[in-house]
Amino acid sequence: MKIVTSGSAYLDIDAYAGCIACAELLNVLGEPAKAVSSAPLNDSICASLRAGHVGLEAHVPDPRDTFVLVDVSHPAYLDPIVEVERVVAVYDHHSGAEAFWHARLGERARIEHVGAAATQIYEGWLAAGALAQMRPATAKLLLAAILDNTLNFGAQVTTARDHAAYAALAPLAGVGDDWPAAYFSECQAAIERDLGSALRNDAKTLPPTAERPAVLAQLVIWDARRIMAHQHARIRATLGALHADWLLNLVSIDEQRSYFLADNDATRDKVAQALAVEFADGHAPYERLILRKELMRMPAFAAGG
Repeated sequence: MKIVTSGSAYLDIDAYAGCIACAELLNVLGEPAKAVSSAPLNDSICASLRAGHVGLEAHVPDPRDTFVLVDVSHPAYLDPIVEVERVVAVYDHHSGAEAFWHARLGERARIEHVGAAATQIYEGWLAAGALAQMRPATAKLLLAAILDNTLNFGAQVTTARDHAAYAALAPLAGVGDDWPAAYFSECQAAIERDLGSALRNDAKTLPPTAERPAVLAQLVIWDARRIMAHQHARIRATLGALHADWLLNLVSIDEQRSYFLADNDATRDKVAQALAVEFADGHAPYERLILRKELMRMPAFAAGG
């Protein structure tokens, strides 16, 4: 059995969709597989995408199982069910562990600069000539993952491959041009219903350095203005309980910009210097959309980690 899984801290829509679609493809091709994770789901996996879908499966790996990794490659961040020596394939778009996996797996380690891991999984279906066998619900999961990870194609990590994948998957899923706004708005509504959990489920704790925050959280929503106006105190309390040195990247898709929120002067100074932004009232606007993984590739944020 192949166990398709991802990271340990939380599962976002890219990891969730990629694991489910990869396991489905393997089964279509006659290779028994299950999508399995012990991590909590975050609010990028909205209720309409969870309803009526096979989703993740319960399975305790046995010594005969092998592992396929999706949307993760750094050995420190793998789901604890994974045994590194039994990993047989990796699909990821995060940099940093390429040499580790290429030495072990060669071409079966596909760690590439592409907007979404979901795009890589779609390309696997395409290469196998199996797209006609993909369920519409699976296609919709992959579409959501591409939207989320490219910020509706506004992030600089977006590639032509992401655009091509979305164009091919949309008719399979039966969605129209208005679906991106509906998807992001549904995610925002879920986030606002339980903002504390949303923040905790999408906060990454980093090895400490003098250049970057110890906790880097991210929320991707349709319109940040309501949260900025009414939920600042809740954000401060929630992330402050994790670490005093925290930063929130609040991504506002409809505004085509990000906001950085931080609570203490030392954190604000780090971020202001690294990103050339100015803080006022605890937040700093950034004049384009940016993802946490882009921040982590910047020299100042990558230093020491």
